[in-house]
This record gives sequence, structure tokens and C-alpha cells, in this order.
Amino acid sequence: MGITLHLLLHSDRDPIPDVPAVYFVMPTEENIDRMCQDLRNQLYESYYLNFISAISRSKLEDIANAALAASAVTQVAKVFDQYLNFITLEDDMFVLCNQNKELVSYRAINRPDITDTEMETVMDTIVDSLFCFFVTLGAVPIIRCSRGTAAEMVAVKLDKKLRENLRDARNSLFTGDTLGAGQFSFQRPLLVLVDRNIDLATPLHHTWTYQALVHDVLDFHLNRVNLEESSGVENSPAGARPKRKNKKSYDLTPVDKFWQKHKGSSCAILF
Repeated sequence: MGITLHLLLHSDRDPIPDVPAVYFVMPTEENIDRMCQDLRNQLYESYYLNFISAISRSKLEDIANAALAASAVTQVAKVFDQYLNFITLEDDMFVLCNQNKELVSYRAINRPDITDTEMETVMDTIVDSLFCFFVTLGAVPIIRCSRGTAAEMVAVKLDKKLRENLRDARNSLFTGDTLGAGQFSFQRPLLVLVDRNIDLATPLHHTWTYQALVHDVLDFHLNRVNLEESSGVENSPAGARPKRKNKKSYDLTPVDKFWQKHKGSSCAILF
């Protein structure tokens, strides 16, 4: 059996009482409230809850209370922390793509009026995503950072979170059989955290590659290109007018051999 229907969490959904539901969501207040509402409304036969990032105990208790009030405790089949709060765009590149991009932007960290609470929120968001990445990788990194910058704040918080997890031998995410040697491996990855203030010029340099051209000219986001195309004109009582534009989407994945071969090539070679 597979997924037969894909719906957004906050969309209007009709009850399907004889079908199990698989949730894949961030553990935010809004999402938890909507999931509790689904339990109260008895929308599905059973519930498999998958959280992109680790859910806190208080939010887990909110779900438990809602399930208890709705007499749906036995319907909550599984609850998983998936630790997938990052996006892998290529085999050797990932991004910490937060829903609110401005929250973790360079501008947000360097605002003159940023408060300590806001800075802590930004740092915690970055650390959570990095922690998820290394849990998925199954390895404890060697961390190096520039001193006296936001990079050091991230490094200290990430180091603390890793150590706290490793101390709990029974529940450690790095010592399971499925993760191999974990922290005992001699081939630990090196994580270098550098503050953008050290090198402001590089992001302003514009490479003359096919990938950069696609990013600049087309609607390119998360390895997907959206194109609008119109074919000729159509006749109407008011006269000829352009036909309605059709939208097409293309996923630039490793399966696309042309993209894989030429994305790093110079435009001078391709055109």
C-alpha cells in the first residue's frame, strides 16, 4: 500500500473514517492545534505522526490530552521524531531552509535593534537544523569556528546539544546499531562555521555558469523550474488576443543528465 491522497494540513479536509493518516509536519503551535482538532473531529481511522524536528514534551502532552478527550488514544498508532529539518538539494549540498527566511537571514542577525531573545531564537533555529543533519548523517562532527561572532554562538550551542545527547547512552541518537560506529569513528566530519562578515564580497560575485543563469532568469526554487508558455493567438469577438499561458514545472534532479553535465559549465561554452 502507498500514499493515495496528499493534502495540506491546514486545508479544508473531509472525514475519511476508514483510512489511516500519515502526518509529516513541523511541531509548531499552529500545527499541533490543527492535529488536535483532527483528533477531536475523528477525521481518520488511525494517526501516524511524523515530526520534522523533535517535538517538546509540553506539545506532546497537548496531543495526548486531545486524544484522551476525543477517546482516540488507541487511534494514535505511532509518533516519530524524524530529525529532517534541512533540505538536501544535491549529493554534496544541503540548506537550512526555514519557513520564515527572514528569521535566519544575515540581516536578522546583524540588525542593530535585535534583542537577546530574538538572537537566541535565531541561534536555536540554526542549531536545530544542524543537529538534525548530523543525526541523519549518523556522525558527531569536529566543530571549528571563528571566535567572537555569531558562528561561535552556534558552535557552542551545537556542541552542548551533541554532548547532552551522547551522555544519555540509552536514548542517544548516535550509538544505535543502524548508525554504525557513531562518535567512535575515526572518520568524523569537520564542521567549519564562519561568519559572513569575514567575507562579504563572495556573495556579490556573479558566476557565469548555466546554473547561475537559470537561477537569475527563470523561476527557480528548490531544484524546480516553473515556466509559463503561450502558443500563438486565439480569435475572439473582440479580435485576436494571446492565448492563455500554460504553466509547466521541471525538476532538475540527478536524473536530468543535461543538467548534471552542464550546470557548472560556462555559458560561453553552451551558447
